[in-house]
Formats: sequence, structure tokens, C-alpha cells
Amino acid sequence: MATIANDSSIGTRANSSDERDDRSRAELEPKSSVDIDVPPLEESWRKTPLSEAEKAKVQAILEACRDRDLLALRSLAVSPGGLIEDEVRRTAWPILLGVKDPSGGDEESVQSWEDLQSHREEGQVDLDVNRSFVYYPVEESDARLDLRKAELSRIIKATLRRHPILCYFQGYHDIVQVLLLVLGANAAAAAAARLSLLRIRDFMLPTMSGALSHLQLLPAILRAADAELYEHLSQTAPFYFALPATLTLYAHDIQEYGDIARLFDFLLASEAVVSIYLYAVIVVSRKKELLELEADEHDMLHSILSKLPKPLDLDLLIGRAAKLFEDYPPVRLRSWTWFSISGNSVLKTTSSLTKLASQTLLDGERYFKCHAAEILAYDSRKKNIARAKVLVRRYRRPAVVTTTTLVFAALALYLSREGASIDIFNRPLLILRAKAWAYLRAVI
Repeated sequence: MATIANDSSIGTRANSSDERDDRSRAELEPKSSVDIDVPPLEESWRKTPLSEAEKAKVQAILEACRDRDLLALRSLAVSPGGLIEDEVRRTAWPILLGVKDPSGGDEESVQSWEDLQSHREEGQVDLDVNRSFVYYPVEESDARLDLRKAELSRIIKATLRRHPILCYFQGYHDIVQVLLLVLGANAAAAAAARLSLLRIRDFMLPTMSGALSHLQLLPAILRAADAELYEHLSQTAPFYFALPATLTLYAHDIQEYGDIARLFDFLLASEAVVSIYLYAVIVVSRKKELLELEADEHDMLHSILSKLPKPLDLDLLIGRAAKLFEDYPPVRLRSWTWFSISGNSVLKTTSSLTKLASQTLLDGERYFKCHAAEILAYDSRKKNIARAKVLVRRYRRPAVVTTTTLVFAALALYLSREGASIDIFNRPLLILRAKAWAYLRAVI
């Protein structure tokens, strides 16, 4: 669980006498000409001072940010403790997301989002925003929470209006509220746009097909992690129990602010598919509990599998997920599922952090349109196949009846022609002839 600290600078805690650290920190700090109405979450600061090891790690993180060394930054984000605290995250997260200008001016239109046409799903956005900030922040006044909700609503609506092809899903607000609390409204707006179009784009397609394709990898990943447990749970397939958590990057299920911020360090520094690997190791962590149930107790198993265990040892789970991904990347899984996934899916387009950082919002929209068109064509083919099956079933019976009628007619005529030779000892033939004529009278 993340601890909370008072408001002071990283440079002061890490090394107050090092002017170079202060200058580097100032250069790295996101800048914006727009005032933030509500500051980032003040309660995210730690009360305890940084240890010497943490100070050294903070310095390493800042150096990786300065050099835009994404591989080093990823390694630091995955390692125990992640990015340490929110002040460091405010520098690192935009870099991990490929944000060059936190105000969004480098990619977004200069036109105010408020002047753009309303998005078709803003009504649902309002409903979800009204029930946001349930678990965190704590001990904030209702007035302050209302301000945060207003900021959250503006960020979401701005993203949807600027990119109207995106389809809102319930739980999206849980993701964006984490960005808002860590980064503040200005930086969160730019981060949300890139996250939506380049990281969670599959979840914002016109149908859930893109999201469900992620879950189709879970059985193969689970089998790689623990074959015994996979066999035990195989009857519960499809593994849709993982959808709520993976769809919201676990933000809907994790109730501790420090935990979700730590987990975002890992997820933002990794390929999109890693979220599924994480769920697999969470399932394996409950192996004893799951094996105590019979394999055919589907409802009980589904109930356990659909909820995250508490408490979560995130550093342990993150380390295991990273190791599982390293040992069994998607291309090495014992399944053809990975090869059937669209090349326009985020599962494929986030496979390289360097390439991902260079992708633009326009690239994200292009991937979106191509993927949506593929899904539409696939769904159309499925409907055509289903329609063809209905027609086959409809005309199969008349065809069978016609064929049977011809056979019985031929049989009845033959037996009638041979009737003179049929005697009392050929009773079966008499019965067969009678039934043949009876059938013909029924169908003619």
C-alpha cells in the first residue's frame, strides 16, 4: 500500500545540495500555460522520508526521463516500488505515454473542445462521473470532490469530442480519474488522449469484439503459468470473468490509491497484453483456493475468479507477470489465438515501446478505423453464415421428404408388381408394402 507524504520537492529529499538535480528536475517538469483548477492529489505524498536506495532510484528515474530512455524507465517501473511516488510519476508517465507537450498542443486541435459537437455518449459520462472518486481521495471536502468531478468530466468529454470515433465504455472514468489525481488536469488531458487512442483503443471500438480478443489469450497464458490449474478451470471457459478488471486497467477493482498508482507504473511501461499476464498470475496466486472446489462448480469458480484477492502483493504479482511474459511471450504460447488477432489491435501495435512513443493520435485513429472495419466485415460474414445455415435447415427437410417419397413409391410399385408371388409366408413384405402406400398417401 502506498504511503503518503507532505508536499516537498524530490530534489530536496534526494539531495538538497545538488544544484544539478534541481536544474534537471526543473527541465523535466511538465509545463503548461493553462492554470490547473484542482491540483494533483496532495495526499499522495509520503509522510516518511525516502531511503538512500529510494533516493538513488529517483535519480535513476529522472536521468532515464531526461534521456528518454524508455527501456531503462520500463525496468525501473517494473522493479519493486515502481516509480516511488507521484512527483516522479508526473514526469515519467507522460514520457511513457509519448506525450511531448503535456498541454496537448502538439497533437490536438487548437479549437476549444467546448465548441465541438457533443459526443453521443456524454449522458453516460455524466452518470459515471457522478459516482467517481468512491475509494479515493479520502478526507476531501464535498466541494473539493465536486471540483475534481468537474475536471474529470471535462477531460473525458474533451477526449471524446476531439475523437468522436471513440466509443465510451463504463469504467473508462475509473482509468481517467487515476491520471487526473496523479498528473493534474492539464497533463491528464493529453495523457488520456494518447492512452485512449494508442493503449486501450480496442476497448473503445463500436463492439466488444476487440476487448474480448484480449481475453482469448488468457487460457493459453494460464496454461503456460500452471498447467494443472488450467486443466481444472478449463470447463469455465470462456474466461470472461477477467473482463471488468482488464477493461479498466484494474482501476475499477483496486481500492487503494497507492496500489493503483503503483500498478499504473507497470502497465504504462509495458505492452498492452501484459495486463492479461497479470490476471493470469493473480489467478495462479489463488490456486489452493480454486483447487478446493470441484471443476464442475462453475458458479463458485466464476465468483472467485471475477474478484481480485485482498490484499494484493502488487510488487510480487508484477514481478511474476513480467517474468511470465519474458518466458512465454504471446508468440510462444501453445495457441494460434495470437496469430488470429488483428494487426491493428493494441495487442500488436504496443509491442514496441519505442515505436509506440513515436505513434501519433492520427496513427491511433487510423488503426481504429481499420480494426473497426475488420470487425464489421467479420460480423457480416458470421451473419451470412448463420443465415445460410437457417436456409439449409429450412430446405433440408423438403429435400429429404422428396427423396424418401421417391424411394417408397418405387418400393410400393415393385412390391405391387410382385404381389402375385407374395404368399402368407412373406408377411414382412406385405407389411412393408402397406406402409409404403400409407406413406405415399400421407405425403401426396
